[in-house]
Amino acid sequence: MSGQYTLGVIGTGAMGGALVRGFVQRGVVSAAEILVADARAEAVEALAVATGVHAAQSNSQVVSEAGSVLVALKPQILPEVLPGLPWQPGQLVISIAAGVNLERLQALTAAGQPIIRVMPNILATVAEAASAYAHNDQVTATQLEFAERLLASVGVAVSVPERLLDAVTGLSGSGPAFVATFLEGLVDGGIAAGLPRADALRLAAQTVLGVGRWVLATGGSPAQLREQVTSPGGTTIAGLRALEAGGLRSATIEAVVAAAQRSRELGGG
Repeated sequence: MSGQYTLGVIGTGAMGGALVRGFVQRGVVSAAEILVADARAEAVEALAVATGVHAAQSNSQVVSEAGSVLVALKPQILPEVLPGLPWQPGQLVISIAAGVNLERLQALTAAGQPIIRVMPNILATVAEAASAYAHNDQVTATQLEFAERLLASVGVAVSVPERLLDAVTGLSGSGPAFVATFLEGLVDGGIAAGLPRADALRLAAQTVLGVGRWVLATGGSPAQLREQVTSPGGTTIAGLRALEAGGLRSATIEAVVAAAQRSRELGGG
């Protein structure tokens, strides 16, 4: 499927805008090849000014003129937007709507439509997204390679069976909010221990960043890193005891499970 534009985007909110900015900044798709639309004209205009992408007058224009279409809408409004659009045979649809499965996406677009369902996260804004995706049988190898290049340009992307995408939503989709909450706690702890806020924030943020990089670079487990830092009767074990007493680990597990369950509920809705 070819079009006047390589990529069309419906929805320029936080995630849609972040992905478009990432694609353009990383050079995987040029601004001139992207056409965007949103119900909020001011959001479209702001993104067009910031990145140089083209602003569409409607969702229908996006679908009519783009070879592939990224749907960056909240799951609740898909039934109001997608049916009736002029979907083209063989046109790739990439959806980032949490919880909306491939079967439902097919019903909302057109029979035989190639569809890739993606769960990215907001860290695409700094090219550090953790994304996962699944696709239906209509997606060609070329289309899959294109989608993989898009996702890899803004972070890490993994292919998973569709049944696991709700778990991905609970983990890496909602995870930035969970980590940010923990990071906030580290900062406040540093302040309580006497550090200036600016220093506490910088040290805490680098610590969280470094842990992620250590795990990815070494292939080691979080437990292995913890063991390297923890000595008998030392400062770290004292802090770890406080975290365990506060239920950090179990609360984190329940947060991921609750978010995954909500993803399933949204998809069922």
